[in-house]
This record gives sequence, structure tokens and C-alpha cells, in this order.
Amino acid sequence: MSENIINKSTVNKSTINENHLSKESIFLREATLDDISALEQLLNCCYRETAGWTNEADLIGGIRTTSAELAAVINDPNHYYFVYPKTTTGDRDAEETGEILGCIAVDIKTDADSNKKAYIGMFAVHPVLQGKGVGNVILQAAETFADSHLQSQNQPSRLTMSILSHRPELLAYYERRGYQLNGNKMPFPNDGNNGEPKREDLELLELEKMVG
Repeated sequence: MSENIINKSTVNKSTINENHLSKESIFLREATLDDISALEQLLNCCYRETAGWTNEADLIGGIRTTSAELAAVINDPNHYYFVYPKTTTGDRDAEETGEILGCIAVDIKTDADSNKKAYIGMFAVHPVLQGKGVGNVILQAAETFADSHLQSQNQPSRLTMSILSHRPELLAYYERRGYQLNGNKMPFPNDGNNGEPKREDLELLELEKMVG
């Protein structure tokens, strides 16, 4: 299934130029297996390198994700992965360059009581475009999609996500957008699949938001 959840576009010519950016013109489509290489590059850049304000380089080393993990997410029927692709002209109908400028995943989960919730993850925006409102638009689009999907299941629209501890600026970002800590947390998994923690007290904190 290929689905545009924002029917607009942005970014001019062959380079990323934030001066030409209009956050009202962003568009998303559902990811395909052909996007894996570009997604792997974007996520590892945004999370593991020092570019941009969202990186975790001081807290975690190694990689953020692998091609196998991305393929599993894209192939999962309960997991919706959306990408913001760069095109040659910035128009949605123009040829894509193969580069991904932003991405976000919505995973529909069912708890022990058969209640559904949407877990938002793998959220990234190209470092050049960070701080321009791009992330706000992408996150809101994912929330709208999740709310619509959950309402169709006659379930309350409960959104969750996890962030690293020791990231007060990131927590503040999500709190401004209506998310709150719900008390659930777990040690960062030190299994090598998503990087190696650089401090022993690193945790994943769960945030929650009700929409609709």
C-alpha cells in the first residue's frame, strides 16, 4: 500500500536549501523496500553522528538501525512507515532523487486487554532541515494518521513513544506537543542491535498522549 498522508512537497533543485523550505508544502508517502538504503543512512546520521540537535552521539555509539530491521518494519502489516522523499524539483509528482529528508513510523499495538495503541518511532529529520518546523509537520501527520486508524477500530486514540533519558531538551520538545511521561521505563538494551550505550544508567522513558 502506498499512501500520501500530506499531499504537498518541498525542497528546491538538487541540494537541500533551507531558504527555500516551506513547511506547509511537505508531503509523506509510505516507505517501500527501495527506501531502505536511504533510510539507514538518514537514521544513522541523525542519531549517531553529531550533526543536528536530535543526535544521541554523546550517549550511544555504533549504529541506530540495520537494513534487516528496516525491512522487517516495512513488511510488517501493523507497522506504517512514512517517508518524506526529496524530488528533483520539490514537487510531489517530480522524480525522486533517492534521498530521504524525513521519516516516521506508526506501529499499531494491542495490549493484554485487547486495547489498541499507536507507538510512534524511527522519527528523523535531515539535520539541515531541523529547527525549521519540518519535524512538527511530520509528527502531526503521523498523529492524525494514528488517530484515524484507531478511531476506525473503535478504540481511544492513545499514542506512545520512547525517548532516551538524559535528553531534557528532547523531553521538553515532546511535552510542548502534549506528550507526558507515564512512568514506564526500561534500561537501554545492551544487545548491540541498536548501538552501544556510553553510560550504565541510560534508560528508555515512555511518553503518552491522548488525541481525538
